[in-house]
Amino acid sequence: MHVVESKPVNGVIKLDCEATAIEVNNALREAGEAFAASMGVRPLPGKSLEDSVKETLGIADLDKIIEAQAIEVLVPRALDRRNLVPAFPPKATPTTKFERGKKFSFSLNVTVKPTYELSSYEPVEITVDPFFFDETPVKQQLDELAKNSVIYEATDAKPLTAGDACSIAMKCYDDGEEIKALTCEDRTYIMGRGYMPEGFDENLLGMEPGQTKEFTFEAPLGMENGEVVNKPINCTVTVKEVQKEVVPIIDDAWVKANMPMFASLEALKADMRRVFEAQQRENYEGYVQQMAVGALTRRFEGRIADEIYEATRDQLMNNLRMELQQAGMTWEQFVEANGGEQQFGMMLMMQTREVLVQGFCLDAVFRHEKMTLTDKDLEDACLGMNPQGNAAMMLKQLEDSGRGFALRETAERLKAARFVQKNAKITVREAAPAPAAEPAADSDTSAE
Repeated sequence: MHVVESKPVNGVIKLDCEATAIEVNNALREAGEAFAASMGVRPLPGKSLEDSVKETLGIADLDKIIEAQAIEVLVPRALDRRNLVPAFPPKATPTTKFERGKKFSFSLNVTVKPTYELSSYEPVEITVDPFFFDETPVKQQLDELAKNSVIYEATDAKPLTAGDACSIAMKCYDDGEEIKALTCEDRTYIMGRGYMPEGFDENLLGMEPGQTKEFTFEAPLGMENGEVVNKPINCTVTVKEVQKEVVPIIDDAWVKANMPMFASLEALKADMRRVFEAQQRENYEGYVQQMAVGALTRRFEGRIADEIYEATRDQLMNNLRMELQQAGMTWEQFVEANGGEQQFGMMLMMQTREVLVQGFCLDAVFRHEKMTLTDKDLEDACLGMNPQGNAAMMLKQLEDSGRGFALRETAERLKAARFVQKNAKITVREAAPAPAAEPAADSDTSAE
């Protein structure tokens, strides 16, 4: 991409950009894939994405639908080419027609991110709560382990009803050929769980232990013209016993039998505590860091321009709308649940200021301390965005998409936040004393 940068005027830099035909095609591909994913459309076998969208959604001209999104894909690449960090994402103004396979020209008016100074760069002073390990997740995981390890034992004989568990012996045939995968001599089967087609369960209703029954049920075992078709399956079933679900007690004997890598229940708990304590300590460090950065923001000096406020607020609202859509909640419902329009508007204004001031303060610290970024800083920033992701792969994807400038900003602020926390003067509150145990009730009921 060819980008020409004009001299800044009142903090605004004009970029005149020209994307190559290949870059235009790549932007359309990226935007098309994102659109298809959002609509739940997958490429059909042997067909292009455009043809798949046309057949699935009836959209004849996909390029026209995603034109705005494709142009947005080009914007960060232009910014990254000039290594500019905007105060907010600029909008592209096309100067030529946007068409697949052709060059595309557009301009950007970039409001450069402003710099601010702090009233002091001395270490901040904060008071924090002490770290407390919450044992609850250990108990929850043990409970979950027990639920996932249920066994089935014989119970009183009775006719089978919906939801019952039973032990069965079974043989199934497809056109006289035995289906090995369905043949068994002793298998626990639970009615109504969808393990077998409905017709199978219907024939088991009312059967009793010791009873054998031959019947036919329909099962999806065939394909015709690319579609699944049902086939009749002949079946012989013997009900051996009615069973009940038994949730095991997780004790030393259970651990020895099922998790021999642990010597005892206490050893299993110790391993769980180790994992959960590491997670909780990481969360605690995040809490301390947030407290330190919060104290730093009180040293912010300067005025933030209205257009920066408005653009950041709009971005926060757009992100929130996307989250609500994924959660199946309407914007009106969310606003009402947060006190109505006036209270929500005030809350959003405060959050916008907090986001902006915090970022500008960390920028100031990074600049004042003359920090520089390392490869590890960039990888840490990637992991902060997605702890389960591949940092090196994310780094490459962000750089390839032209979002290297945004990653560098995130990494700089993360490094500055860690610096502020590391050098903070921290006072830990004394832990509140545990409530005194109530005296046990006197169990002596001797006559007076």
